[in-house]
Amino acid sequence: MLVNTKDLISLTEANQNFSKVARMVDEKGSVIILKNNIPHYIVIDFKKLEQLGISVNESLESLASRILHDNLEAFKELAR
Repeated sequence: MLVNTKDLISLTEANQNFSKVARMVDEKGSVIILKNNIPHYIVIDFKKLEQLGISVNESLESLASRILHDNLEAFKELAR
C-alpha cells in the first residue's frame, strides 16, 4: 500500500487535536495514525469506505479473502 507522508499523524497529535484529523480526512479521504512511529490506525471517510465496497459489518477474514481474490494475479506476480 502506498502511503503519502502528508496523510500521517501521530497518535499524540490526534488525541490532542482530533478536529485536525477530521479536517485532514475531509480533504484527503483518509488519515493514518502512527503509534510509536508505526502505522497503527486509519481514519477513513465513510463515503470512501462505501466506494471501496467495504461493509461496516464485513468480517476481517471475508475482507481479506475478497482482497486476495480481487488481486490474485498481482499477488502471483509478486510471489515470483
